[in-house]
Amino acid sequence: MSFTPAPWPRKLRSQEWYGGTTKDSIYHRGWLKNQGYPDDLFDGRPIIGVLNTWSDLTPCNGHLRELAEKVKAGIWEAGGFPVEVPVFSASENTFRPTAMMFRNLAALSIEEQMRGQPIDGAVLLVGCDKTTPSLLMAAASVDMPSIVVTGGPMLNGWFHGEAVGAGTHLWRFSEAVKAGEMTQQEFLDAESAVTRSSGTCNTMGTASSMASMAEALGMALSGNAAIPAVDSRRRTMAQLTGRRIVQMVKDDLKPSDILTREAFENAIRVNGAVGGSTNTVVHLLAIAGRVGIDITLDDWDRLGRDVSTIVDLQPSGRFLMEEFYYAGGLPVVLKRLGEAGQLHREALTVSGSTIWDEVKGAVNYNEEVIRPADRPLTDKGGIAVLRGNIAPNGAILKPSAASPALMQHRGRAVVFEDIDDYKAKINDDALDIDETCIMVLKNCGPRGYPGMAEVGNMGLPPKVLKKGITDMIRISDARMSGTAYGTVILHTSPEAAVGGPLAVVRDGDMIEVDVAARRLHLDISEEDLAARLAGWAPSHEQATSGYEWLHQTHVGGADTGADLDFLKGCRGAAVGKDSH
Repeated sequence: MSFTPAPWPRKLRSQEWYGGTTKDSIYHRGWLKNQGYPDDLFDGRPIIGVLNTWSDLTPCNGHLRELAEKVKAGIWEAGGFPVEVPVFSASENTFRPTAMMFRNLAALSIEEQMRGQPIDGAVLLVGCDKTTPSLLMAAASVDMPSIVVTGGPMLNGWFHGEAVGAGTHLWRFSEAVKAGEMTQQEFLDAESAVTRSSGTCNTMGTASSMASMAEALGMALSGNAAIPAVDSRRRTMAQLTGRRIVQMVKDDLKPSDILTREAFENAIRVNGAVGGSTNTVVHLLAIAGRVGIDITLDDWDRLGRDVSTIVDLQPSGRFLMEEFYYAGGLPVVLKRLGEAGQLHREALTVSGSTIWDEVKGAVNYNEEVIRPADRPLTDKGGIAVLRGNIAPNGAILKPSAASPALMQHRGRAVVFEDIDDYKAKINDDALDIDETCIMVLKNCGPRGYPGMAEVGNMGLPPKVLKKGITDMIRISDARMSGTAYGTVILHTSPEAAVGGPLAVVRDGDMIEVDVAARRLHLDISEEDLAARLAGWAPSHEQATSGYEWLHQTHVGGADTGADLDFLKGCRGAAVGKDSH
């Protein structure tokens, strides 16, 4: 894709606040000068907002203050004027009922901060799972020159001589305790070993997947995704990003120039190649909706079906993000896709160059971590989109994290009406369940939970775990952590809370799953299903006020990105009226 930079110099939007000699401009300049800024910083140079999602309660982003200083140094070097802006930080670790409920609130608030303040461009300083999509959604809505720099993954964890992944080993150790294979004290001893440095999860969880998506979309500098949080090269990347945003403003290079359909198709294929999180589906659908690109679940299935997973990382494989970076990182994956004809090479990036120009010289330094095409981790990776009378709008599964033996299966449904029902029953040895059954969880979608929590990877019952069984088919309208694994069918749409067919599945029903045929079927007659749906009534709690009410009233389905319906499309960066 060709891009023609805008003429420079030109009047920037920040000059609507700071330019001239009127009472209003004197008012704006005067107040900012109380921080000690000299006159010539208001001479028309680009003012860059460093949108920082640092928070003490967002541990993944706890080091972003240091990175912000490097970003600001780069902006100063390039002749810009950096202003650091704290923005809504949706922490995966602490937010209840789930951080996902606040992704859209974060995107809305940050969009208005970008639009309503005197900045000409933005550096999106992100890391934790929801911070990356929320800031990308905001930037896409405002369409102001913007660039991503992520905080990076933490260092490898080590426990009893084994490299352990944050999140992934939490699930594994928890199951091992229930199976009697690990003591509770050993589990506690592993706590600090699993998360031993600053940064996001060191598996190909949602944070690293979304960092990879930002780079694959062209919204981050090449090589950004995999650099460990505490590596000095992460700070270098931050400083280079600060330099680059100034030129992007001068060139008027905006998200709408970069976030094309080709860019999204590249990202979908990259997600398959790296074994990325199922959460990337709902986030990329939402980002695409903000720029008016019609990406659907069918695109996810079509584009990912023939992509091999070549990155051998937990939770699908063996290694962690440190090894991925040392092997060459995402540029190697992009190069492989380009050589296989599975990359739109001319897609534009924030560098001003095409994605192919950025990666064509990449070198793979470890073919165990980034495997050759003839020895993939999974021959057909990507995201499988299943449909049928349970999920007429679709449900998704991650083949690279699933058990091959369960990819075609017919089993008896064991139903949990909500997550509390699951917790009340799952540890009871009287529960009528065995490894051939299919676990079904309802009312955990965007409206039902509310917010669509990461509870879809339900832990197995102890009596099954004690047999040495480690996987069963699980179906829900929920999400699962990007660090999780198993034959887990997620995002079932329409969700149970709005009367989707999932709502009327009963204990004892037989369910057929055929991933190759993309089929998910409840084995009852059409007449019986229609009768059940006619008698359905909602059972989940409905909020009556506050953001929870706004979310439940306006959130869309998982199949369209679970965004708020009034936030679709780009609204631009027009300067509002000055009230002073």
